[in-house]
Amino acid sequence: MKNVFFPVMLGSLLVGVAGMAFAHFHDERDGESVRVISAQDIQEKLDGREAAVTAVEVTIEAGQAGVPHRHPGPGLVYVLEGTYELGIDDQPTKLYKAGETFYEPTGCLHRVSRNPSATGRTRLIAFVLHPREAKEIAVPEKSAPDHGK
Repeated sequence: MKNVFFPVMLGSLLVGVAGMAFAHFHDERDGESVRVISAQDIQEKLDGREAAVTAVEVTIEAGQAGVPHRHPGPGLVYVLEGTYELGIDDQPTKLYKAGETFYEPTGCLHRVSRNPSATGRTRLIAFVLHPREAKEIAVPEKSAPDHGK
């Protein structure tokens, strides 16, 4: 199911935003480089609120890690290249390899978000659903716990 669901959703989202111009936003936070690919209001509501979806490409160079953060809505992520180490909330960290997908619940703490490789980079494509009024789709944690270094 996981292998069928994500490509279908990805294709549907890409078709839905094909007519809009791609955003050229680029942000670097700690060891992560984040580029917004698209941002689109959607008809569906998220917890009863008007919603949007933002697609981002995240690049993490070898041995680097991002800052601890949270998202204002759920996320679906595809590992495009390399290996990604993720630790959310108090759960054990998990490794994801190119071609794998994972789901992130709304508001969970990304305490570990890193590229464990000593040589290759990691690239992710993430789709984050969020309330339209959200100012940021990745909110840095104020008191930063260990983030995998």
